[in-house]
Amino acid sequence: MKAVVLERPREAVVKDLPVPSPGPGEVVVAVKACGICGTDVHIYEGEFPPSPYPLVPGHEMAGVVAATGHGVDTVKEGDPVAVDPSLFCGRCFFCRTNRGNLCENWGAIGDTTDGGFAEYVRAPAKNAYRLPPRMSFSEGAFVEPLSCVVYALRRMPITPGDEVLIFGAGPMGLLLLQAVKHAGASTVAAVDLKPARLEVARTLGADVTATPGPALQEVVDRTIPRGFDVVIDATGSPRVVQEAFEYIRRGGRLLIFGVSPAGAPARFEPFQVYNKDLTIYGSMAVNNTFIPAIRLLESGAVRVLPILSHTLPLGQYTQALELFRSGDALKIQLSPEA
Repeated sequence: MKAVVLERPREAVVKDLPVPSPGPGEVVVAVKACGICGTDVHIYEGEFPPSPYPLVPGHEMAGVVAATGHGVDTVKEGDPVAVDPSLFCGRCFFCRTNRGNLCENWGAIGDTTDGGFAEYVRAPAKNAYRLPPRMSFSEGAFVEPLSCVVYALRRMPITPGDEVLIFGAGPMGLLLLQAVKHAGASTVAAVDLKPARLEVARTLGADVTATPGPALQEVVDRTIPRGFDVVIDATGSPRVVQEAFEYIRRGGRLLIFGVSPAGAPARFEPFQVYNKDLTIYGSMAVNNTFIPAIRLLESGAVRVLPILSHTLPLGQYTQALELFRSGDALKIQLSPEA
């Protein structure tokens, strides 16, 4: 089979590998679509410490069950599925307290074992979630990132009527925008440097859009002078996290959703947190949230095809990473069939 192989950081090749065989309790999935996210950039650069090399990356995947191992009865050959990349050990303290996303032996398909930028991928059968008949594979490959959003909003629930500000109108910010609206937010403002992204945000339900800096401040002063009930960082920029504190209403909440570089500090005044009675949330990956993500997609509450800007062949993996880093694309997916 054809697969993208990271031989070592910054060295990717497309090569022929043996098609994997399923062991007991496993499936092999013929990959139809697999999305790129910021974690893939970190793995490519060698900045994701658990990742071994050589490695087939890719963790946002959907496809068709091609083979099943002994004892598998939850899916069958021919089923369309999305694959949860999580490889929780099930034995550690955090797994046994229903916090598998914090697993002490954490692993993930495409991060620590071979993933979905290939024609076939092997996974535990329990990680394969059957897709509804009318859902495309491009939509199915959004289940993993949307499940991160679902988990985030379990960590920090939206109260009906909340006024929400989201920094970042990239793919994750646009998923958050729709999920927050569906959860009952009365007003959602999206902030981004790219006007084209703000245009997509408006089509997906943003009530207010602005570029950062004076333009945003003018909007806030005019429409929401007390600030927002909820501010969400979907950029991963420590500088943006610092700025976010300026826009939180007294008694409000801050969700740090974007992934900042490890070791990069952000400065804030603890007195602000105390005096404004703020609550700060973190959200790490997914935690058994695939089923609600599939329901949101199936119902139409969250639309993802407007977020998909490029579908490229496996051979353009490095070009896809550069396009991702440029900020001139939204969601990019690779497909063996492209």
